[in-house]
Amino acid sequence: MSSTDILFSPFYSDKLDLPNRIVMAPMTRSASPGNIPNERVVEYYRRRAAGGTGFIITEGTCVDHIGAHGFEHVPNFYGEEALAGWKKVVDAVHQEGAKIAPQLWHVGAVREAGVNPGGDAPGYGPSGISMPGVVSGRTMTQDDIDAVIQAFAEAAANAKAIGMDAVEIHGAHGYLIDQFFWEKSNIRDDVYGGDLQQRSRFGIDLIRAVREAVGEEYPIILRYSQFKQQEYEARLADSPEELASFLLPLVEAGVDIFHCSVRRFWEPEFEGSDLGLAGWTQKLTGKPAIAVGSVGLDADFLVEGDGFKTAEVDTSLDKLTDRMDAGEFDLIAVGRALIANADWANIIRDGDYSKLVTFEKSMLASLEGGAAYSPK
Repeated sequence: MSSTDILFSPFYSDKLDLPNRIVMAPMTRSASPGNIPNERVVEYYRRRAAGGTGFIITEGTCVDHIGAHGFEHVPNFYGEEALAGWKKVVDAVHQEGAKIAPQLWHVGAVREAGVNPGGDAPGYGPSGISMPGVVSGRTMTQDDIDAVIQAFAEAAANAKAIGMDAVEIHGAHGYLIDQFFWEKSNIRDDVYGGDLQQRSRFGIDLIRAVREAVGEEYPIILRYSQFKQQEYEARLADSPEELASFLLPLVEAGVDIFHCSVRRFWEPEFEGSDLGLAGWTQKLTGKPAIAVGSVGLDADFLVEGDGFKTAEVDTSLDKLTDRMDAGEFDLIAVGRALIANADWANIIRDGDYSKLVTFEKSMLASLEGGAAYSPK
């Protein structure tokens, strides 16, 4: 086997089979005017599927709640017109032989009033805290909580109805679900606040509602992170034991696959072990894990104080393939490298690395970026 053959071996699990181990990471593109995915969006995802990516996880798509949107031109995952647009995406991706899941999203308290849809609606959060020490949003009532949970369940049911192969719940990066998880944004004194297990109740209830909406055989993915956009050094768990106590109730609620978001996939998560967050997650839960973070590039995802920046191609994939060969994690998500190179997977498969294009921040402003590639 060549060093990259593991990336192109099929993935089999109880509920989701994939043609290879390469996943397109969800990346906000803000390219859906009126919050409706259009033909440019269809073509954007189709090209990545045609380029060899086995599994597409879409950009974050907002559920049907007045406070869900935090950025302009982010696509809805509700309403007849938006769902019709996503159905075209599904059909295009399937035609190219890949599978696809939407990422379902609510930004929570970090929302700023004025973003549409939602207009003057405030940010909604467990305690209205957008960042540590800053209360800028609305503290959610039980009615608010029930409404958001219902919105996620309805979106998941719609995903199944239009032929999506799975659904991913966005529980990372300091957005709504993660705001409940994180002690610095959740200071509630009711059943949704307290220690990490108690702060997980909102996420657990939401996943249970999604499971009820889609049935037992439909795959549910949860994306989670230790780091937050508000604080890169934040942590939910400081030991494998704490991580297990957080993850296992989520498995019981219905999570089938964990998408473990870090900025550098190869970094050890806890002292005394080389395992990263995805490795620990797969070991502790027995569920497949997706690793992600600066794959194929020489600059970190989200540089503190600088956001995204230009990242040169890194073709040294040994630290990725060695970990996958060892069974540390089953799947790898590729982000910025797939924006720059729609055919990243095929280029890596063919060893034609000279065709790879540098990721530049300006590429985030367009869906048309991505070098065209002709196989040998």
